[in-house]
Amino acid sequence: MKRFVVTFARGFGSGGKEIASTLAHDLGIHCYENRILTLASQLSGLDEKLFNEVNEKVRSNGGFTSFMKGLPRSRNYIAKNEKFVSDDKLFEYQCEIINNLADQESCVIVGKCADYVLRSRENVVSIYIEAPRAFCRQRVIEHMGVTPEVADATITQTDKYRADYYAYYTHGNYWTNPVNYDMTLNSEKVGIKDCVKIIEQFLILKGYITEDEIGQKTKNEKK
Repeated sequence: MKRFVVTFARGFGSGGKEIASTLAHDLGIHCYENRILTLASQLSGLDEKLFNEVNEKVRSNGGFTSFMKGLPRSRNYIAKNEKFVSDDKLFEYQCEIINNLADQESCVIVGKCADYVLRSRENVVSIYIEAPRAFCRQRVIEHMGVTPEVADATITQTDKYRADYYAYYTHGNYWTNPVNYDMTLNSEKVGIKDCVKIIEQFLILKGYITEDEIGQKTKNEKK
């Protein structure tokens, strides 16, 4: 198996995370999402809670744009007060982790603008998963146990946050623009399992894996 990275961007409720984790399991490689925050914490020496708290503040205060208004805009800013670190600085740590992972192993990375961070590399496959609102709403209701109204509000807020976050750190790119990705899949039309299969076939086509390597880890565990 050649070293490669598959990045995932996804609409909330589309099943993108499930597709990403299933793909990683099939291929016997790691799937990174929140684990990146832990690794960034270890790299920086900062408490992991700081990375998590930034995300919580953003989500609870009406999206990324409103939160960023209160932060220094300079990319080179380093806070004198060690208790405060700009969101830009936290993102730099995340970027370093993402690049380190790409240097060291084949893996799947969910979110974190990973497609943009790794855009200059040839061994990266970028995926965007989307689905109609009704499909996403039903999945959110089932997974979170909330009302349709709460599900709709959560989808709207989360997708706005992701779009604003992506636009800020990619210098104005649109998060949902298919041009940003190698492949865009509608998880309702295609189906969760078939999305995984299509991506696996694309990886075979690109020469990153072989048919025999799919599910090999699971086969070995059963022996």
